[in-house]
Amino acid sequence: MTQWTLAGRTAKMNSSAIREILKLTDRPGIISMAGGLPSAKTFPISAFEAACHTVLQRDGSAALQYSTTEGLPALRQAVADFLPWDVDPEQVLIVSGSQQALDLIGKIFLDKDSRLLVERPTYLGALQAFTPMEPVAVGVDSDDEGMLVEDFAAKVGTGADKARFAYVLPNFQNPTGRTMSEQRRQALVDKARELNIPLIEDNPYGDLRFEGESPLPLAARNPEGVLYMGSFSKVLAPGLRLGFLIAPKSVYGKLVQAKQAADLHTPSFNQRVVAEVMKDGFLHQHIPTIRTLYKDQRDAMLAALDKEMAGLEVRWTRPVGGMFLWVQLPEGMDAQKLLPLAVERGMAFVPGAPFFPGNPQHNCLRLSYVTVPPAQIAQGIAALAAAIQAYPQEAAQG
Repeated sequence: MTQWTLAGRTAKMNSSAIREILKLTDRPGIISMAGGLPSAKTFPISAFEAACHTVLQRDGSAALQYSTTEGLPALRQAVADFLPWDVDPEQVLIVSGSQQALDLIGKIFLDKDSRLLVERPTYLGALQAFTPMEPVAVGVDSDDEGMLVEDFAAKVGTGADKARFAYVLPNFQNPTGRTMSEQRRQALVDKARELNIPLIEDNPYGDLRFEGESPLPLAARNPEGVLYMGSFSKVLAPGLRLGFLIAPKSVYGKLVQAKQAADLHTPSFNQRVVAEVMKDGFLHQHIPTIRTLYKDQRDAMLAALDKEMAGLEVRWTRPVGGMFLWVQLPEGMDAQKLLPLAVERGMAFVPGAPFFPGNPQHNCLRLSYVTVPPAQIAQGIAALAAAIQAYPQEAAQG
């Protein structure tokens, strides 16, 4: 029998805790608030049907051929035009979903034992993407306004141990749903510039704002010191696997080289179809329909939590956009042990511990409201409350 010798780095690779939970909960009768999937109701199928026909009729041969690594010029221009600051399309790199962007960033910036800074908690997929490079991920304390600048400065490190970058999600963060305040954004950008620490700004949810005005991105405040990530998964469809990076010219070339080695280029056909869909301002018409749907479901979840969690010493965030909210359970409760009790009662969530880079907090969980209709949201939150009330006895027996 052939013996395969795996690279040492594979010992640190793990399956996504969320995807493992989805396997357990993806069965009839379970109201799942676990997945980070956008609602299929928002997919503009007719627009894609028309665009596919146009692309094949007009550009069929080119759409099915190899293409340039940087991306389709028309789509790079469309991305630059859509963003709220002056972006040179030559700084736009079209990637195979923003998850690939994280992979490329890890490859070009991280060595073994390199320090990187992340929010506590942070996006699990980013931790997974960076792990193969064997870095040391350091969690920076955060509050309802985002990463604490004082703790950021304290954890930057010095000399060879200085952080290579800090990874942040300023808008409707995954997993907490919180949004970085205007004051905190400027303070973080100023401190990062002072300490010469690059920022990676991940913004997959920024267009899904229900209330208020959108603050300027971090990248708009310091274009040479911030690498910006965006995605079409939440505003068009995740199955396209299309995202983009806005990179300073000083590092853009290395990102292109890393992408060439990974997949040569993002699928030509998908890029042409999205460029066709985006023309004539389609996203400005389409995104408000997504916001309306998600806001109604966010409101339903907040109302259900207000009703069902009364007296249970449970706290939660009140996001003004995005797809998630974060629940903090009473002290001493473990969300991982709570999960089977919730599943028994017909609902599922994601325990919060995997979202921490180290020293995890166990009495927290993430809920997603975007794929569950309001009536089921009410039912699911009632089931969660029943599980919390049953926890002391049943968890101890388990």
